[in-house]
Amino acid sequence: MAHLLGADGIALTIGTRTLLADVSLGLDDGDRVGIVGPNGAGKSTLLRIFAGTALPDGGRVTRVGGSTLGMLDQRDELPDDATVLDLVHGDAETHVWASDARVREVHDGLIADLAWDAPVAKLSGGQRRRVALAALLVQAPDVLLLDEPTNHLDVEGVAWLAAHLRERYGRPGTTGALVVVTHDRWFLDEVCSRMWEVRGDGTGAVDGYEGGYAAYILARAERARQAATAAEKRDNLLRKELAWLRRGAPARTSKPKFRLDAASALIDDEPPPRDSMELTRMATRRLGKDVLDLESVSVAVPGKVLFDDVTWRLGPGDRYGVVGVNGAGKTTLLALLAGRREPDSGRVKRGKTIHVRELSQDVTELDEVGSLKAVEVIEQEKGRVVVDGKELTAAQLTEKLGFARERAYTPVRDLSGGERRRLQLLRLLVSEPNVLLLDEPTNDLDTDTLAAVEDLLDGWPGTLIVVSHDRYLLERVADRQVALLGDGTIRDLPGGVEEYLRLRAAAKAAGASASGTPGGSGAAGGTGAAGTTSGPGPATAGNGSGDELSQRDIRAAKKEVSRIERQLAKIAQKEAKLHENIAQQATDYQAVARLDAELRDLASERDELEAAWLEAAEVAG
Repeated sequence: MAHLLGADGIALTIGTRTLLADVSLGLDDGDRVGIVGPNGAGKSTLLRIFAGTALPDGGRVTRVGGSTLGMLDQRDELPDDATVLDLVHGDAETHVWASDARVREVHDGLIADLAWDAPVAKLSGGQRRRVALAALLVQAPDVLLLDEPTNHLDVEGVAWLAAHLRERYGRPGTTGALVVVTHDRWFLDEVCSRMWEVRGDGTGAVDGYEGGYAAYILARAERARQAATAAEKRDNLLRKELAWLRRGAPARTSKPKFRLDAASALIDDEPPPRDSMELTRMATRRLGKDVLDLESVSVAVPGKVLFDDVTWRLGPGDRYGVVGVNGAGKTTLLALLAGRREPDSGRVKRGKTIHVRELSQDVTELDEVGSLKAVEVIEQEKGRVVVDGKELTAAQLTEKLGFARERAYTPVRDLSGGERRRLQLLRLLVSEPNVLLLDEPTNDLDTDTLAAVEDLLDGWPGTLIVVSHDRYLLERVADRQVALLGDGTIRDLPGGVEEYLRLRAAAKAAGASASGTPGGSGAAGGTGAAGTTSGPGPATAGNGSGDELSQRDIRAAKKEVSRIERQLAKIAQKEAKLHENIAQQATDYQAVARLDAELRDLASERDELEAAWLEAAEVAG
């Protein structure tokens, strides 16, 4: 493998905070590295040092002569007077790039819906992001640095980008290396073969792990277990040394120097504390049997119908994930449920006991309290909260959410994006809602914070609606998923995100628009397949003409269901065994990578079987 880029002993201090200290890293051909760490730990700074747009205080970065490097920054600063064509291809002759199949693939995957002469000034934030990404990918640099590339992309766009990067930088025989900073854990698992963790604990250290995100979590858990064992041994030794030093006559003032040195070394060996992050489960108001119902709702915007005679019923404890194409009406759906928007026709029926709170995509709710300190915002909502029988103050709650004392007393307008999102989520929870609406809640949050949020939502007893492109989050916290395909309906997805991607792929392959997607809901009475909360859509939804099936077909389908269930049970046993092996060999990175690959193969096989099970189950009834 050819060496492409190296960092040797780099160090960086900002103010009184050490971000990086004596960090040495290297990139070779075929490396696909994901960078994780707490918000503000220095992940983006590390990328900029690699790119040469930021300089370290010490150390150096070297790059192989003749190699090319490209970087996607977290903010898309594009000239407003340029067009899409200017940014993506510059002055290159049309025949040069139009004849390149790889370039055409990038066009189709990211900017197929944009006109070449469209000025950047008129593009939305998501469109600008896709243009900046396309401009970088058509160059296919030897070293590609991506800072939050999945921001503003929908589920379909994230899946395309993952497949493209695996093909470009991960296929045997290809050259080049990829480094990506992202909070999207599914993306990290799909794309990355190595992980770097920027600790952000003041030590300035960057730890390396082999494998994707799942392997990183397992290896980190094993390191934590080993550290806990070492700490226990250290504490036992320290107790013995201190007990020895206390023995003897009170007047005795001298001790053997080696004993003093040993105790001092044990005390100095205390590792720095890791930033804690804990979301506390608040009380939830009682929720009656009636929650929220959309009844024959229609909504239109200029030039487009978002919802056409849609009926959708939400019951107590329902947990829905919402996916869909950009512009299909996901945020509008939340506005209808929150009561911020009225439908053009139909009605939104609200239960008498519901208390709805909403986390918006841009957290604009905090703008009105920008001058207040973080603690004051929580105190304004509720001064004291009883959690597990203990009364906690606003200061204690913000500390549990990972706010150090100085940050808890920082004005809201000066908080980072991740801190603002955490604060607003806590603000919602202390008000004791029983219906939560979350619009892209994973934006700006680091992976540890996301895990804490998921732990909280996993056991939250109210009704939950989550709009997100984060497949990891959706599969963890939502019991059912629905799609907005741009055809004015809400479609149930028994097969989850994979089913959504298959529907979109089938629509594109057929050359049809989203409104012609096969099997779309919203027939007869305008009720989507997810029209009720009692279960997935009607059993006849996939039967085409609706002709009755023969008893032989039904029996065959039932046999197929039983066969597939037996295979799924075997796969579950194999996966459990692999997880045990990974835990036992967590320090052997090559073994973990091999076992992780076997897990991915099993996951693919399981997905195919589950899709086949859904088809057979529909016929079996």
